[in-house]
Amino acid sequence: MSSTPPGPPRRGRDRLRLVTPAPSSVHGGRLRRDDERAAGRDPRYGTGRSRHDDDHYYDGHDEYEYEYDHGAYRGPEDDGEYGEYDRRAEYEHDDSYRGARRGTTRRPARSGAAGGRAAPRSGPGAAGGRRVHRPGDPAARTASTRGGGAARGMRPAAGRRPPPRRPRAPRSYRLGSPRRRVRVTVVFMCVLLGILALRLTQLQGISASTYAAQAEAQRLRTIVLPAARGSITDRSGHTLAQHVELRAVYANPQNIRDARVTAAKLSPLLRVDAAKLEKLMSHGPDDHTKFVYLARRLTPDVGDKVTKLALRGIGIAEERGRTYPAGPLAANVVGFMRLGPGDVPEGAGGLELAYDRVLRGTDGKRQLLANPEGIEIPSGRTRQKDPVPGSALRLTLDRDIQWNAQNAIAEAVATSQADGGSVIVTDPRSGDILAMADAPTFDPNNITPRDTAALGNRATRDAYEPGSVNKVITMAAALDHGLITDQTPMTIPPSIVRGGVRIADSEPHGVEHLTTAGVLARSSNIGTVEIADQVGREGLDRELRAFGLGARTGLNFPGEGSGLLPPARAWSGSQAATISYGQGMSATALQMASVYMTIANGGVRVTPRLVDAVTGPDGTVTTTPHPPGQRVISAQTASTLSRMLEAVATNEGTAPLADVPGYRVAGKTGTANRPDPVHGGYEGYTSSFIGFAPADNPRVVVEVVLDHPRNGYFGGQVAAPVFQKVMSFALTTLGVPQPTTKPAPLVLDLDK
Repeated sequence: MSSTPPGPPRRGRDRLRLVTPAPSSVHGGRLRRDDERAAGRDPRYGTGRSRHDDDHYYDGHDEYEYEYDHGAYRGPEDDGEYGEYDRRAEYEHDDSYRGARRGTTRRPARSGAAGGRAAPRSGPGAAGGRRVHRPGDPAARTASTRGGGAARGMRPAAGRRPPPRRPRAPRSYRLGSPRRRVRVTVVFMCVLLGILALRLTQLQGISASTYAAQAEAQRLRTIVLPAARGSITDRSGHTLAQHVELRAVYANPQNIRDARVTAAKLSPLLRVDAAKLEKLMSHGPDDHTKFVYLARRLTPDVGDKVTKLALRGIGIAEERGRTYPAGPLAANVVGFMRLGPGDVPEGAGGLELAYDRVLRGTDGKRQLLANPEGIEIPSGRTRQKDPVPGSALRLTLDRDIQWNAQNAIAEAVATSQADGGSVIVTDPRSGDILAMADAPTFDPNNITPRDTAALGNRATRDAYEPGSVNKVITMAAALDHGLITDQTPMTIPPSIVRGGVRIADSEPHGVEHLTTAGVLARSSNIGTVEIADQVGREGLDRELRAFGLGARTGLNFPGEGSGLLPPARAWSGSQAATISYGQGMSATALQMASVYMTIANGGVRVTPRLVDAVTGPDGTVTTTPHPPGQRVISAQTASTLSRMLEAVATNEGTAPLADVPGYRVAGKTGTANRPDPVHGGYEGYTSSFIGFAPADNPRVVVEVVLDHPRNGYFGGQVAAPVFQKVMSFALTTLGVPQPTTKPAPLVLDLDK
């Protein structure tokens, strides 16, 4: 937009020049004349130029404003009618912009005195005027369009000064609008507050219960209250295993200030080297361990002494413990404990393992609120559920008989230089096991690495070839089927051949004439094979299995074996003969004891028992049921066998050392080749003796087995004396009266 200045322009010193106003957004609408400071102040300007401050105005609508200049009049037209114009607009921003103006504005030198005509300027403009370029204004006209003026970049006409270089337009600045900043800030704050409001709504409203539960869980501590493990006693109530309260001392290395001083104070009480304790309690910069055991299985009085020291970072924890007051007594039966997951004691062998769930009970728990350091908040809520103690076991074992049997077998193992041995004492009528002893044994209170081989139970685990003690089954099969009687005569040659294998008796002899009672009393292998030939393979196999061989006894003892008895169809010619006298098959000591229990019980087989009753936490006593017996042979056959076995423990039999004065003893020796588990074949012997007394009314069955004795190996020589010692003590302990009857005489040797 362009406008013509009011009134005609004057062509004198007081010519006007037009200055295009700056936009109001640059410096708020304020404009200053470019020579406001120079007029009357700057010595470079003539003093004739007047300052018309009041004539400098800008109303925001006019395109031009008037300013008196002592040089010339400048307008928008070319210099045809009004003369030469300087199209350059000038403005300054503020006082801060004046320095830039002074440094960049070219001011032409003036010649002449005040009131005279100023020298013309170089370039297209008239003298005394100057052009101030304003953004958006058209460029200065060239000389060709201004009536003879020299064009830019061309040599000016003679007598005219070259046009000055156009000054660079000053950079304009636009200040930000405060309203916009306020709006952005308000919008941002509203969005932020909205997000916070939504989050608070979620925390306090929607998920309040969830976060409250999580917060309580962080403060909530659950302490397990261990249940007392049930005790184990013998048949008379003597304790074999019981629960004890123990203490453990632990440390939090992060809270210990001086590990050396703390270790020195604890070492005498814990009986642990101070250097070891110091090492446990020390921690490096990268070690964040907060819990370490210093000592365990301590008595409560030691724990109390440590508590009185009030050491920083040291704590006391309750532990479940198990103690065995009788030490190694019946350890192979009772078993032992170990620490399971979470340091919870659990049964690891024997009845402790078999009845672990019954004995352990149900743990209680206590819930409390604690601070981050684990210290209970006194005013916090506490919940507690008391533990339920475990049930107690009452065994069928008799402590005194067990003690005697254990000492007897340990002495026999040492005397005979055997690898080990077992003794079983039972009541044939009920199946109750009165003693079950092993040698060597161990102390469950202090198990060491050298006790590893002794941790099991030989009587139920180890299978062996029973030897001659198995001959009673062959005799029972023949007697029960009416094939023989106790006085049936038999001719015994020096040897026989079965399946290409020569079979002989333990001692060489010529042709003998014995009765069947004599064959059993003299333990003749040849006579037994001849009787087995009459029974047959299938008949003998059925009889062996009827007596319980080839299967577990039903005691359900951990690690119990079943022995090895191949089916009759798999027997070779020689095996059919050797099995009749206990070679070529295997059985455990408990299985063989069960065979003689069946004969002593009148031909009825009963399941062995170790646990007599279970006493619950409330005191309720539950007696272990007696499984019904199973008849294997007739009562008459059992009676005949008992009479035949009595002859063994006489001077005419193989075990006179088994005789118990005042009692009638029936039994059988066994001397079997011992399989070599390492190299195969046979090495050494397994010696045994199994019998019962009184023979006319059996009350006790005793079995003795010695594994690989080196100082003597015949059963009647090394096992029979142990039987005699154990049987005598058992009969006396149980108060079994001596019999008043005498056994009927039997003919054993027809040659005498």
